[in-house]
Amino acid sequence: MSNAPNVPVLMYHHVHPAGGMIAVTPEVFEQQIAGLARAGYTSLSAQQFADYLAGGTVPEKSVLITFDDGYLNNWTYAHPILQRYGMKAVLFLITGWLGQGDVRPYEGQGLPVPHSPDHHESKRLVAEGRTDEVMLRWSEVRAMLAAGTFEVHSHTHTHTRWDKECGPDVAAKREHVAQELKDSRAALVRELGGVSDHLCWPQGYFDDDYVQMAREAGFKHLYTTDALGQNLPGTNPEHIYRFAVRNLGGSWLNRRIWMSRHPIVGPRYHAWKAWKRRLRNRK
Repeated sequence: MSNAPNVPVLMYHHVHPAGGMIAVTPEVFEQQIAGLARAGYTSLSAQQFADYLAGGTVPEKSVLITFDDGYLNNWTYAHPILQRYGMKAVLFLITGWLGQGDVRPYEGQGLPVPHSPDHHESKRLVAEGRTDEVMLRWSEVRAMLAAGTFEVHSHTHTHTRWDKECGPDVAAKREHVAQELKDSRAALVRELGGVSDHLCWPQGYFDDDYVQMAREAGFKHLYTTDALGQNLPGTNPEHIYRFAVRNLGGSWLNRRIWMSRHPIVGPRYHAWKAWKRRLRNRK
């Protein structure tokens, strides 16, 4: 088996009928997942991906599919599609936002599916303490784990940017970040029986203090929202590149993956995107 030249990491948040900000519709998501399956891509587990970064071998056409936050629509819409095509994804949970209760219906079961608000409405409901209307329940997480469609890792406990909350008080920032990670790990152990060394940063933000706190908490694989690089064997596992998936069809995603993973085109494409970003920032 020839090894993958690199492994693109895809970043999703919502799958719901309205589409919109950081969301894809179920129809588009199915096109994308079906397109990956038809093209012969393997969706890796986080451990397979970690082994690859450490020098291991994975199928030549490999991707890592990730979801951030833990919205209910990951269960109601994404789960049945992943199951239909035999694909799996990595879910980074905001552990403090999940609740208890019975498993709710998902699309395709012939039962009414819970309403899935858009991202702005989801944020408002969470701020009002109505997290159960938009977020997963632990029972649904366990059902996805049992089905093999998702595996679960930490996205902190409250998704708070402590660098913003604490301002120049570095000691307070470090203390809060350490507590966030401790609480998240404890929730995953309590509800799921264990916790991994994979962590995704809220809003993609991190600094040296954040990274140090993650190390001290036992996290070794740190996921960013930085799209401008390739995940190669020997890549720093504390800076994992991911790109956001748009609400566009499977052919778009396959082209985007091809550009990201190509050993010659990929670095040039990322350099061009970085140049465009610098131009925008100067305006």
